[in-house]
Amino acid sequence: MNSNPMYMEYVDDADPQPAPRRGWRILGWVCIGLSAVMVAGSLTAYGLYRKAFGNISHEDVNAQLGPNRPKKLNSAMNILLLGSDTRAGANGKYGRSLKNEAPRSDTMILLHLSPGGGQAMGISFPRDLMIRMPSCKSRKGDTLPAQSRAQINSAFTNGGAACVIKTIESISNIRVDHFMQVDFTGFKNITKAVGGVPVCLPKSVNDPKSGLNLSKGKHKISGETALAYVRVRHGLGDGSDTDRIKRQQKFMGALAGQAMSAGVLSNPKKLYSLMNAVTKSLTTDKELTPQVMMDIAQEMQGMTTGKLRFVTVPSGPDPADVNRVALSDAAQPFFAAVRNDKTVPKEPKAGSSIPPSQVRVRVYNGSGVDGQAGRVADDLESQGFQVTVGGNAPSPTATTKVLYGSGADQQAQTLAGLIASKPQPAARGKGATPGVVDLVVGRNWTNLKSAGAGIPKQQGEIRASDSICKET
Repeated sequence: MNSNPMYMEYVDDADPQPAPRRGWRILGWVCIGLSAVMVAGSLTAYGLYRKAFGNISHEDVNAQLGPNRPKKLNSAMNILLLGSDTRAGANGKYGRSLKNEAPRSDTMILLHLSPGGGQAMGISFPRDLMIRMPSCKSRKGDTLPAQSRAQINSAFTNGGAACVIKTIESISNIRVDHFMQVDFTGFKNITKAVGGVPVCLPKSVNDPKSGLNLSKGKHKISGETALAYVRVRHGLGDGSDTDRIKRQQKFMGALAGQAMSAGVLSNPKKLYSLMNAVTKSLTTDKELTPQVMMDIAQEMQGMTTGKLRFVTVPSGPDPADVNRVALSDAAQPFFAAVRNDKTVPKEPKAGSSIPPSQVRVRVYNGSGVDGQAGRVADDLESQGFQVTVGGNAPSPTATTKVLYGSGADQQAQTLAGLIASKPQPAARGKGATPGVVDLVVGRNWTNLKSAGAGIPKQQGEIRASDSICKET
């Protein structure tokens, strides 16, 4: 195996060992399972979970990073999620020929938690992204010189988590508060602990290299099959890393949805099983203590799948090499939006006791613009509303309308207060559903009022609430 960190052969395909499933290098995002567990927030039986927390390994990365780092601008939390393909210990069975090589990471996700925990965004950095690499400490402790052009995943191979943090901070100017790193041995247990993860295949796949053999349509997968699904390269999509990232993001959303389901969070046995599965393969910075995790949990109590977003950092083909990618012009405005995110959960209007999280909204498109109801529904979901799309209105309308069923008059006031055109809520007669507010989007629709400098919707964005069969 080539020891050059720029060597981009997939370990999956290169390992000559006969084991049918090898090289699970794309599992850093299972830490989202941990974050999803923390949504429970209550975890009142803290003593029960102390053992699980005790499984976590820690590294002192702050000592390596030093004082010259981006300033923290607000109370948002940024956690770097890393996947490691180390073959140490039990991981050796997934690629014995790589046992003595430095670990690689093909998964780098910055999990951004908006102030107050009301929203979360997982920002993927493609492994093939070419960037300016800052000077870092190597794994042996010596200094690695800065490079004008390097592949981002070489940061982990050469300098570990601290070098990746320094690299992400240097290109984004976003302060990274903590990191979580996992290897692949616990992944099968995580998917089993949540009861399997739903996926939807656009076609039947029988790929000997990954071991994935599934028919077209919906499946609930766990264990070895889940590993094969997130790893498969040639059987689905165009074989590119960016295409596989999209599939992994959809899987992340489905995994988070399973972890956040009442069947997991309300069942102490299942919850402990999930936490134990995650923490056994987890390494974090020393500052990410159990108490800090509990504090994050409290802030994330209002999290729903509709408020969990996944994006890939704005990028495109690298002009210098068509087999690599480079940051696009949209990257720096995007990084600025993340840095300055002041989005907080909506508070009820004065005189109203109904928060958005308790308002059920059905969106109809009366604007005549294709897809407008879906876009508005996404925005409402980001604000915390419970949303469904009703389809097209019976006829186009120039003005946006807020109509309510019996018992939903106050809920309608909450919704109307966030609409720029200030529609006056009215009771709906025929077709009304008790407790539900109907929003008919008219041609005068502009936007929802924002609680602050939120992060605009990104091209190709995926939400955890999306249908598993939705095309990306």
